[in-house]
Amino acid sequence: MKILVTGFDPFGDDKINPAIEAVKRLPAEIHGAQIVKQEIPTKFGVSAEVTHAAIVREQPDYVLSVGQAGGRFGLTPERVAINLDDGRIKDNAGYQPLNHTIHDDGAPAYFAQLPIKAMARAIRDAGLPSTVSNSAGTYVCNHIFYQVQYMRDKEFPNIKAGFIHIPFLPEQVVARPETPALSLADDVRGLTAAIGAIVDRDGKGDIETIEGTIA
Repeated sequence: MKILVTGFDPFGDDKINPAIEAVKRLPAEIHGAQIVKQEIPTKFGVSAEVTHAAIVREQPDYVLSVGQAGGRFGLTPERVAINLDDGRIKDNAGYQPLNHTIHDDGAPAYFAQLPIKAMARAIRDAGLPSTVSNSAGTYVCNHIFYQVQYMRDKEFPNIKAGFIHIPFLPEQVVARPETPALSLADDVRGLTAAIGAIVDRDGKGDIETIEGTIA
């Protein structure tokens, strides 16, 4: 089994992004699955092009996209991607789409194929906070989540894909009082646990219940 894991580069006023920093530090193999790592730019459109090229090159069984969600306390596997770009800030190319449909021929929304509840439970079992999230927002995180689902729908029907958000790093909240953060080591530990759940639940579907969700 091969799992492609993508992480975004820094954006906005931050000089670091926990997504790519954690992805780079993942082990090369988790529960017997080969882990392929790919940095993607925080840019609408271009992020999808880079990811598409990686899918074509690597032919993975799974794609897990990782992004930063400042303000969240834990790692949050995402349930659904929506067909909307509505940037609260400009991306790294200076582009800020507002109320923009990603694909006219795409579904209004796509659900992740990953075992999101099992992932959240595995993260908790590793001693870290985690909940299932029902909104990936409308910035570049949701954009790549939706784009990979669209690719799956139109071109790569055999892959399974999804998205997970991770919190700020401690150094990112020095000037953000009372904002939660998680260490890079914990990010790596949580992502490793989540990926382990993906491997373990392959062909079995998700677990039925887990307490706690976030909108």
